[in-house]
Amino acid sequence: MAEEPSAGLTLRSFIFLSRLQPQTMCYLGSWIRGSLPRSDVAAQVIEVAPGLDIEPLTDVAVKHADVRAGILVVERQFGYLEIHGGNDEVQAAASAVLDALGTTARDCARPEILSGKIITRIDPQQAFLVNRNKIGSMALAGDSLFTLEVRPSSYAIMAANEAEKAARIKLVDYRMIGATGRVYLAGSEADIRQAADAAEDALRSRA
Repeated sequence: MAEEPSAGLTLRSFIFLSRLQPQTMCYLGSWIRGSLPRSDVAAQVIEVAPGLDIEPLTDVAVKHADVRAGILVVERQFGYLEIHGGNDEVQAAASAVLDALGTTARDCARPEILSGKIITRIDPQQAFLVNRNKIGSMALAGDSLFTLEVRPSSYAIMAANEAEKAARIKLVDYRMIGATGRVYLAGSEADIRQAADAAEDALRSRA
């Protein structure tokens, strides 16, 4: 029998992505230790505190439906789970998790945009420094760069996914684990502005 989550558990995020975009999926696949997702599959991301309470919720999700787990991370304060698969299966697993918590998706923490900036035509030195710390695509001199910081951190994957849907951009980096989430996007100024608007609008719609 699965252990129940702690009475003081906080549901920090509960993010359903109906269709993982190719760059968002590939970036995820560059560092996850679990099952590799494919583009266009559905995904559910869950972030909780205390972090260790993600373990019983993982038990509920993977036993309830035919889904695959890509991320199961317990860090200093928070726990993270990402599952993916068919739309119906992912939604069934997500519903089972909410039932186990006795809550709804509306009860999770709302995203707070801490910073959102567009830097036009970045200098070669800045492009070099950005690329030293990235896992995704490369920012090039002359690209425009969009940087976003959001809390809770897992909303970074939603921002990246929505930005990629909206415009032809390069996904340089997104960090969805820790105290805050961060996103770096590069491309033409017009595309970056369109992508930035889509990312921020998606976050504000959840606020």
